[in-house]
Amino acid sequence: MKIKYSAHKSHTKLSSMSFPLTIFSILGFGMGILVLNSCNSASTHNQEMGPPYQVTFQNNEADKTIDVLIDDELFTTLRWQENLTKPALHPIHTAKGTAITRGFPLNPKPGERADHPHQIGNWFTYGNVNGSDFWGNGSKGLGTINANGGKIRLTSIEQLEEGEGEGKLTTTAQWIDSAGNFLLDEETTYHFRAVDSIRLIDRAVKLTAGSLPVSMPDTKEGMFGIRVARELELPAQGEITLYSASGTPEKITERNNETISGDYLSSTGEEGIGVWGTRARWMNLSGTIEGEDISIAICDHPDNPNYPTWWHARGYGLFAANPLGAKDFTKNEISADFKIPADNSVTFRYRIVISSGQHLTDEVINDFADQFAEL
Repeated sequence: MKIKYSAHKSHTKLSSMSFPLTIFSILGFGMGILVLNSCNSASTHNQEMGPPYQVTFQNNEADKTIDVLIDDELFTTLRWQENLTKPALHPIHTAKGTAITRGFPLNPKPGERADHPHQIGNWFTYGNVNGSDFWGNGSKGLGTINANGGKIRLTSIEQLEEGEGEGKLTTTAQWIDSAGNFLLDEETTYHFRAVDSIRLIDRAVKLTAGSLPVSMPDTKEGMFGIRVARELELPAQGEITLYSASGTPEKITERNNETISGDYLSSTGEEGIGVWGTRARWMNLSGTIEGEDISIAICDHPDNPNYPTWWHARGYGLFAANPLGAKDFTKNEISADFKIPADNSVTFRYRIVISSGQHLTDEVINDFADQFAEL
């Protein structure tokens, strides 16, 4: 893999100012900082913003990881080791340092689910690309390859740009089908932003077909996903498989749901497990981990295909936006088969908003979504 970047620091300034407690939003890399004043009836007093956070990177080339640090504390890690079938951000932390992503299978913890080992951290991929499954590859366990499984192989780090309040990371990758054939070039740009108790991840993925067209038939198995921590799942009944204290998967039929606190809410007002298969421009998952109120909102971008997206959001902890899964979501009423012509490109953009210490309101998420739509 080629490392092309040169370390570069951005000096975007975050000046001290007063603002309502509820919302802080960093806008546009290299465009300065904008504070969105969305008033919350529960929080009407102002507070002073402190000095800007420093967003830096630690490139661990030998380990095939890049740590994203905020004031020298780990926010997330981009990883592309050989036992992964696609690059992933794992783990992802709140401003307080709490992991919002499931540990299994990379760092399993007692009491969390031991299913779908291919769902690691945050990722972007799809379940049918010219017949190869890039979404479900590795479903038999860490380091395994499915018969029809495709791989996404990171090929270069193009840019690491550190700065005050935000940082930028650009990578390239190739999508390789189950027979070893090249299908797509990928260029991904991550923007990591931090202010007070809010963390943002903006991701833009540009996919470019080679000399042959690429078909992405309609399937629910996609596209931009997060597998969240056990506490952020929705309470459930029936048998599930949990990772035991002895380090082995164990089937559980009776369990305590007291610490399982997650609940979905969409921009259209859908709630709970009823959000699956619905369309909305954003989806919010709120819950509590050890007394810390946490919200994770994913925002769709109006330039994405089939905006607003369908949501492949499950109670067991899979939280995904999928603009190409209409058949499953609408019971065959709509088809979203997608093609990228030879030598053509398409770009997908998504935003993750992570709030620590208070749950995001609809008004606040709408502000984040509106601002993201303008980028």
